[in-house]
Amino acid sequence: MRLPVIFIFITIVLDSMGIGIIMPVMPDLIQEVGNVDLSKAALWGGTLTVVFAINQFLFSPIIGGMSDTYGRRPVLLVALFVMALDYLVMGFAHAMWLLFLGRFVGGITAATQSTASAYMADISTKEDKAKNFGLLGAAFGVGFILGPIVGGLLSEYGSRAPFFAAAAIAFANMLFGYFVLPETVTDATRRKFEWRRANPFGTFKQMKQLQGMLPMLFVFLLLSIAFFVYPSIWAFFGRAQFDWDARMVGMTLAAYGLGIVIVQGFLIRPILKRFGEKKTALFGMCMHLLTFTAYQFMTETWQVFAFMPLSVFSAVAVPALQGLMSNSVSDNSQGELQGAMGSLTALATIISPLVMTQVFSYFTNENAPIYLPSAPFLVSAFSIVMALLMFRSWKPQQAIAANDGGQP
Repeated sequence: MRLPVIFIFITIVLDSMGIGIIMPVMPDLIQEVGNVDLSKAALWGGTLTVVFAINQFLFSPIIGGMSDTYGRRPVLLVALFVMALDYLVMGFAHAMWLLFLGRFVGGITAATQSTASAYMADISTKEDKAKNFGLLGAAFGVGFILGPIVGGLLSEYGSRAPFFAAAAIAFANMLFGYFVLPETVTDATRRKFEWRRANPFGTFKQMKQLQGMLPMLFVFLLLSIAFFVYPSIWAFFGRAQFDWDARMVGMTLAAYGLGIVIVQGFLIRPILKRFGEKKTALFGMCMHLLTFTAYQFMTETWQVFAFMPLSVFSAVAVPALQGLMSNSVSDNSQGELQGAMGSLTALATIISPLVMTQVFSYFTNENAPIYLPSAPFLVSAFSIVMALLMFRSWKPQQAIAANDGGQP
């Protein structure tokens, strides 16, 4: 493994720890600050996530485009510094408007995911892109192992403690990047920044010129909408369905993160070698569908853990899909492509929390026609079905040939 890959792997690990730390305590914090019950807290949680996601949607292609012009390194370091301040604001918040402010700023700082992905694309060969994107997912999984465990343990000291820990981790991440993260944008690949290409809608318009890519962008959007059911309602679902506390929420997230590390860090390479990128992505989406359906029948905590060794194989879908898409664009457009995918991810985090939390609240309030906390997973299952239907008809070799101006 090349040293820059290790650098970016550790950077994503530290970054994702900050996310995992706060997830177990979000229901408690919202109930404390807003003085509401669990059903209404889920609605507030969805609203806060949407505030976060709107800014991520708007700024992801801007920051991705800026990284193509000014370099990946300065973009990542500045964002991490602001992220540390943002966690401090949320840690001290005693009013909902401060939580909104924290999520507003946090959405901007979180828009650097496209830059990290572009960095990985910079240092990867065409043959290794899917595998290295899998390493990014594995790094995210490592952070999710450590983050929820730490967040669950710190919850004993109050719902604020994990936010202060997340601020410290973000600042440490910035220092780490300052000393070890080399720049990958050179004069040969540097591109002039253009506002028309650095906004979410302009980026999508630019993507239209890449024949065969729009169906895959829509598949990516549907897959993201389905997946974001987890950060949208998992902590609330666990409390309603299994009576979990913050510690148990952290343990389940950590166990799922461990599964992601194993699958994306070790198993995805032989899977890709044996089946190729398209079949691997198809397999991952089918595992998503199976998992979302299975949640409808789970009534005990042990069932969640028992099914987890199967459900984590759904983690191969995104890196395989990213590899297919990345290999369909030129080297100097990687930041733009990742920016578009970042915007789609942010768009999914706007749509998914609004839908999932509304569905969860409807089926868990006292006037619900049927008590069904798992109902949002049915919505995710439907999204996966639509993605599968579109994905099976896509021809990656034709899209690549069209982009290169050749014939398949």
